Amino acid sequence: MGNEPLQFDVVAFDADDTLWHNEPLFTTTENKFRKLLEPYHSQFWIDKRLYETEIKNLAVFGYGVKGFTLSMIETAIELTEGRIQGNEIQRIINFSKEMLKTPVQLLPDVAEIIPELARQHTLMVITKGDLFEQESKLARSGLADLFKFVEIVSEKNAETYGEILKRHRIAPERFVMIGNSLKSDILPVLSLNAHAIYIHYETTWQHEQVGSEETDGASYHRVDTVSDLPEYLNRLTGSVAG
Repeated sequence: MGNEPLQFDVVAFDADDTLWHNEPLFTTTENKFRKLLEPYHSQFWIDKRLYETEIKNLAVFGYGVKGFTLSMIETAIELTEGRIQGNEIQRIINFSKEMLKTPVQLLPDVAEIIPELARQHTLMVITKGDLFEQESKLARSGLADLFKFVEIVSEKNAETYGEILKRHRIAPERFVMIGNSLKSDILPVLSLNAHAIYIHYETTWQHEQVGSEETDGASYHRVDTVSDLPEYLNRLTGSVAG
């Protein structure tokens, strides 16, 4: 992206698995679901059918725990040929309630770094999923007051980002998006000639994974942890010598 100092009007963050843990909740619940259906099918087939059902239902239910729950119920009915019992469906519903009630667990150093960045930059959250669910997590995270703008969207693609930038009157070259998903947080932003910083997370949902052919030639920044962001942003903007 060159060596000239950058100027950012807004520094935006993804939420799930960038600010707080999210994917492990789904992994844990998938393990419970798999065990529930063990008498009917193999682990491989359960996982395969659940994922296919989730992807099919994204256009109907969107992202989040509620859509995931409906996909689990639909998959359970299909894989048991309707033999699943009411008490077993209740268990699936209870799985989702446990997910929604789980305390928000911030990633390491987020509680210290986000306030530091908020003193230097205008911060925004851009997260996809269910409105109620994402608003609740942000409120419970203790970080809500640090973000001037909050955008909860149904999908994160170039069109969505373009609409957000236009609505807030942000020039793409003065915008940076920080997140853990190359598919949702990095590549769509780069297509608008904006900037992006990738932070790797320990696990990535299959739907969010991209191949090397999609990232070849993509010019984005990368840091190892959130704690690296203040110094890295300072270097990008020429605030410190480097």
